[in-house]
Amino acid sequence: MSRKQRTLREALAEFIRHPSPWMLVTWAGALWAARLDVGGWSIGDAVIVVALLAFSPLGEWLIHTGILHWRPRNVAGITIDSRLARDHRLHHRDPRDIPLIFIPWPSLIVIIALTPLVLLAFGSAGKGLTFVLTVATFLVLYEWIHYLVHTDYKPRHAIYRAVWRNHRFHHFKNENYWFTVTSSGTADRLLGTYPDPAAVESSPTVRNLHASTPTG
Repeated sequence: MSRKQRTLREALAEFIRHPSPWMLVTWAGALWAARLDVGGWSIGDAVIVVALLAFSPLGEWLIHTGILHWRPRNVAGITIDSRLARDHRLHHRDPRDIPLIFIPWPSLIVIIALTPLVLLAFGSAGKGLTFVLTVATFLVLYEWIHYLVHTDYKPRHAIYRAVWRNHRFHHFKNENYWFTVTSSGTADRLLGTYPDPAAVESSPTVRNLHASTPTG
């Protein structure tokens, strides 16, 4: 990250230079257009949105711990390790490398390609579109917040300040805590990964995930 992004305008100018945000915005926009065209809104749509938003902190925590922090495993001579996990290890090694901040675009293609399957699973075009567009819109928000935390823009409001602080702790103090990104103290409190930072030792492997901890 050679250029400084100290203001929201500077941060946004850099944000829109990368493919993943454009892919997500295009996907979300197409889904919104399709949902508005289908119509037939009901209380069920509101339930879907509220349920997904309520689940999102736990979803972030599960994806972060189970997929992004996946420890490579050797099964029958084959190493099991995903692109997402490999890129996330690189992201921890250099948190200011902008392309590594974003969801890898090949992974986004796979996610977007699942849209027809979700619509079929719901059996209702309206409800299925509501589900997918909520996910897509949330991912746009996730990409922006995650990116912004890694820029030079300093938090000015209490809610963002808490999010900023926790994610910085995750990257620069101890990688075993503070896993949520778009919220603070939600799923982490529930699942025991929201300790008092003053009581947590700095991890020697925070920039080198899964490396052996030095001894002696």
